Amino acid sequence: MIDKNDIPDRGDDINGYEKIDRYNPELITSLSAHYKEVLKQIGENPEREGLLKTPERVAKAMLYLTHGYDLDAKEILSSALFKEEYSQMVVVKDIEVYSMCEHHMLPFFGKAHIAYIPNGYVVGLSKIPRVVDAYARRLQVQERLTNEIRDCIQETLQPIGVGVVIECRHLCMCMRGVQKQNSVTTTSAFTGGFLQEKTRAEFLHLISSKLS
Repeated sequence: MIDKNDIPDRGDDINGYEKIDRYNPELITSLSAHYKEVLKQIGENPEREGLLKTPERVAKAMLYLTHGYDLDAKEILSSALFKEEYSQMVVVKDIEVYSMCEHHMLPFFGKAHIAYIPNGYVVGLSKIPRVVDAYARRLQVQERLTNEIRDCIQETLQPIGVGVVIECRHLCMCMRGVQKQNSVTTTSAFTGGFLQEKTRAEFLHLISSKLS
């Protein structure tokens, strides 16, 4: 994992994702050597011009794609809790998800839709997508990712209920194996009030509707 002492303050880019600008140089050197060997093993020449810096680039990319290991999702939520007497559903939908399948280390990507019913406290809206990133930027399976997001919000915010739906395309299905490019995997997880059919139906209706 990235040494936190080697990471500066992280600034948000226009898409809301954190960019890491500095890495542990020893870790980059070590990872680069392994990626250079991988290039040799697949029959490439890592000394040719186009590949000279590829091992280092891939090492940095992999550290960025897995920087969720260095994020504490519960701490992210706890940093922006506000006492508020609001007891209706709060929905944040169409949150972009980018993760890596732990079985083949290929990307899967799509959208997350998250709702909770406050129980005395609300959370800053930007923190919910950050929680998604904290868990998505790791080696994952979509089913566990869905449950981790649900459990983090439930345990930290203690709401009346939490609903999570994630829809993703998996490149391990599109590029290899069964090679079905148009398949979409949907997972869901609920707690509390969302276990009731009426509340769950309202949530599913809200995430499927478009604003006028």
